[in-house]
This record gives sequence, structure tokens and C-alpha cells, in this order.
Amino acid sequence: MTRLPLALPLALPLMALLAACTQTAPTDEAGNESGNEAAATPASVTLARLDCGSIEVSDLSVFSVAGSYKGVDKTLTDSCYLIRHGDDLMLWDTGLPGDLVGKGQQGEAPMKMRLDASLVDQLAALGIAPGDIDVVGISHLHDDHTGQLAMFPNAKLLTGKGDWDAITAAKPDQRINVAPYAHWAKDGGSVEPVSGDHDVFGDGSVVMLDLTGHTPGHTGLKVVTPGKTYLLTGDVAHFHANYDANDVPTWNTDKAASVESLKRFKALAEEAGATVVIQHDPADIGLVPAATASAK
Repeated sequence: MTRLPLALPLALPLMALLAACTQTAPTDEAGNESGNEAAATPASVTLARLDCGSIEVSDLSVFSVAGSYKGVDKTLTDSCYLIRHGDDLMLWDTGLPGDLVGKGQQGEAPMKMRLDASLVDQLAALGIAPGDIDVVGISHLHDDHTGQLAMFPNAKLLTGKGDWDAITAAKPDQRINVAPYAHWAKDGGSVEPVSGDHDVFGDGSVVMLDLTGHTPGHTGLKVVTPGKTYLLTGDVAHFHANYDANDVPTWNTDKAASVESLKRFKALAEEAGATVVIQHDPADIGLVPAATASAK
């Protein structure tokens, strides 16, 4: 009689166990494995522009550490943006103060400001109430970006930590208008001071970019829509001439850091194949659909 090797009686049950473990799991009619959740569907992302005012500059040389543009005038736009991420709504910047609406041009040279419609009214035309806004991201602490922030107290505020530290200092710099931040700084509003780059929704579709220099916590924004990637400048540059020349304003907090941030922004844009949107340059208004439509 032929004898089986001693190891074979042990191997047979082991082989049966392995076979059972490697059987194809049962699937439902859609081809999903039973007992497992289907893969999450990526959130739909759109980007649209809102009109947050205009700024008439009588002497652009204040935007140039190189001393360029002396005596040159230009009207800058003040753009804000609405991002839809699935069911979430986010605003990027809040423009000039709402109390300028209907007053025509205000302020003194070299910069005069005008606001024709508030953010609240523009959003209302889209069927969006202030309380519907989930997140407000602020590129930096200057008045032309924080002017209507207080209109959205239910939103979570995202702002660069360097700016937040300046706003909440025991004795803030008198040049900083801290009033728009009062709800978040004093009244318990939800706020997240951002250090470095920040993935807003955790899926890489909306990312705040660390671009310090213009202010201590200045940021830009990357938005990835199904058909196009956008990079919004904040104030890393104000118009195409100083963007192209790596030139920065005379009043920037850290001019050397500003130039490095501008170079970083350009490198990120090239790497992503992104559409660069200079928020203050009227030439770029048409790069992002108006808020009656959406960027696909």
C-alpha cells in the first residue's frame, strides 16, 4: 500500500481554507461587493465670480517696489468668488464694505472705491441666503477683501494664521480694520487659522495656498473643477504687468517674501496647468463665469 507523506494530511485542510478565502465575494446587480459600501462619488465642484466693487487708482507706482508705473492710472476690479462643493457653499473674499453701495465713488486719491451691489443681494438673486454659506475663505486682512465678511456669521472662517494673529493681537496695528472679524474674534464664531497650504474639503479640489508677504498670512486659492483648474491670486499680484515682472506693492509686509510667494504661485500654476486669475485685474474678469452660471 502506498503511504502518503506525513505533511499531506496537514496540507489538505490548509489548501481548502485558502481556497475558501480567495473565492470571489458575492456582488449585487450593480457589481458592488455585498456588504461593502460603493465607492464614494467625488463632490461636484463649480466656481463663479461675484462683483465686489472697483478701485480707481490714479498712480500705479504704489504697486511697484521697482518704481514703475509712475503717473499711470488704472481701474482695478474687486472680485469675490462662489464655490459649490457638493452641497457645501464657500465664498472666497468678501470685497469692499457693504455701506458703499449706492454712494458712487468714495475715498481719496490715489485710490477711490465704488460698490454697486452687495454680496447679500447678489447671492439672493441666486436663491442663496447668508446663512446658507458654509465657509468663508479670506485671502488677507485688507478692507477690500474683508468688507462684507460680517454678513456671514454662520460660516466657518478660514484665514491665514499670520493675519489672524495680527487681528487678535492685544494691540492690533491701527492700520488694520479688525471690525469685520469681531464675530469670530470675540463672539465665538467658528474660525480656523490656516498655517501652510490647507485642503478645505479634504479631497484636493479646493486648497488655500500659503503665499505670505503681502500680509503676514496672505493666501491664494486653487480650485479644481471637472474641466479646468483655477489659481486665484488674492493679492500676490494686482495686475498683469507686475505679475509678469515679479514686482510687488511698496506697502507689503515683507517684500522679499512677497516675491518668493509670487514665484511659488507661478510654479504651482505651471505644474497644475492652471488658469491664473488675477483677482484685481479687469482683464481676467471673463476667465471665471459670472455667478449666474458656473465654471465647469
